[in-house]
Amino acid sequence: MDQNQLDREKLCCSICLDLLKDPATVPCGHSYCMNCIKTHWDKEDEKRDYSCPQCRKTFTPRPDLGKNTLLADLVEELKKTGLQAAPADHCYAGPEDVACDVCTGRKLRASKSCLFCLISFCEKHLQPHLESPAYKKHKLVEPSKKLQENVCSRHDEVMKMFCRTDQQSICYLCLMDEHKGHDTVSAAAERTERQRELEGSRLNIQQRIQDREKDVKQLQQEVEAINGSADKAVEHSEEVFTELIRLMEKRRSDVKQQVRSQQETEVSPVKELQEKLEQEITELKRRDAELQKLAHTEDHNQFLQDYPSLSGLSGPTHSSRIKTRPLRYFEDVTAAVSGVRDKLQDVLREGWTNISQTGTEVDVLLSQPRPEPEPKTRAEFLKYSRDITLDPNTAHRWLLLSDGNRKATYMGQHQSHSTHPDRFTYWCQVLSGESLTGRCYWEVKRRGRVYVAVTYKNISRAGRSDEGMFGGNDKSWCLDCDDNSDYDFCYNKVKTPVSGPRSSRVGVYLDHRAGILSFYSVSETMTLLHRVQTTFTQPLHAGLFVVGSAELLRLK
Repeated sequence: MDQNQLDREKLCCSICLDLLKDPATVPCGHSYCMNCIKTHWDKEDEKRDYSCPQCRKTFTPRPDLGKNTLLADLVEELKKTGLQAAPADHCYAGPEDVACDVCTGRKLRASKSCLFCLISFCEKHLQPHLESPAYKKHKLVEPSKKLQENVCSRHDEVMKMFCRTDQQSICYLCLMDEHKGHDTVSAAAERTERQRELEGSRLNIQQRIQDREKDVKQLQQEVEAINGSADKAVEHSEEVFTELIRLMEKRRSDVKQQVRSQQETEVSPVKELQEKLEQEITELKRRDAELQKLAHTEDHNQFLQDYPSLSGLSGPTHSSRIKTRPLRYFEDVTAAVSGVRDKLQDVLREGWTNISQTGTEVDVLLSQPRPEPEPKTRAEFLKYSRDITLDPNTAHRWLLLSDGNRKATYMGQHQSHSTHPDRFTYWCQVLSGESLTGRCYWEVKRRGRVYVAVTYKNISRAGRSDEGMFGGNDKSWCLDCDDNSDYDFCYNKVKTPVSGPRSSRVGVYLDHRAGILSFYSVSETMTLLHRVQTTFTQPLHAGLFVVGSAELLRLK
């Protein structure tokens, strides 16, 4: 402890614990702040005995105090040499702190509590416990507000025993009273036992912490692996699409150059012939003018003289050499480019569907979330409704599409459909333009015989074999609906009779990832007609076989 600290303690008021202010010395020799001692004695006016707060010596009558100028000068002198005016505010006890039980006035924060004395001490008042051998056996602990909880409320003794029978701390006198005959041990012995249990619990917790830290590290590695793989995939896709764009630009330039070159080749002879014909027209007009002039000559002799030389001017024209062709010079190029576009769109559409279905499953070593339950009510089904239209390029020639390509009607004769490789040539069928993945729901309003189907896009389109008919192969599933008979479910040439209420409206629910396909009869309620559980390996398309009419409904 430095000299300044010693001087500060000597010149502190034991009431306010601050440096003396207007120091006054009482008859016993102790000094206080003038205001502090006066306030202290004001409280003792009723007793008429005035005591020293330190030595407790009493004075009668109340001493008349004056300022101790020597102490006042000493305090001022020491302040100039760097003496701190008072303990820092953080040294005083706050509402949440344990206060020193010895301090008077404003109490300092306790630094230790004594389990023997059951008192808490600040650093100043703790010194005897640290320096005097008399306190050697006292147990000092961190400051505690619960010291009195160590005292038996019945016998006012420190509780140094523990009753295992009642699981509570007791004093020695309790052993002879209500805890007589119980299983009792010293508090220290019970602490030792509980300490072992606590250490075991801590080891268990620490092991779990290590396990979870390993799990977190593994998950972090998984995150880094996913991010790295995603970055590589994005980088690769950027390179591929950039290459494709470059190739498309090259092909576009080649086609343009080829068409312009062919255009020049085709136009050049036509223009040459055009110029010859224009020259011939000019010559013919000149000759016609001469003949017209001759025809108006009134002198008969002059007419007869000039006629032989002019009449021979007329002769065959070049009209017989001109052969016209249908105006389809570059339709083959247009058709070829359009075909490339359609195929590229199909490839990109199917490729994108495959990409969207591809996912990396992360084993997080924790329980996985349960899949969503299947819808039960129509309102729940409508949450998954899809806006589906029919693809005109797939419709059989006898089907008329209307209502924004949502309705297909059997006409029994060819409609104005162009030739297309995707068109069904024998079966009166049509596919949706949209591919279906994930969870989807749609409804079909029908009249007559209609197959409500789902199918892979690569189902056969040509010929009358079962490979191109819904339900006649392993690429399509359908419900055969007829106004005059019960339902049949068809898959891979196998028909399964299905019972259920007849309705003009059929609902279809698809959960592509879960491999669930369900058909419902829809009226005021929904009745399950047939349910399929399988594994779908490709995106699906809605399909209709129509001998009557069928409409994909707009669902709200």
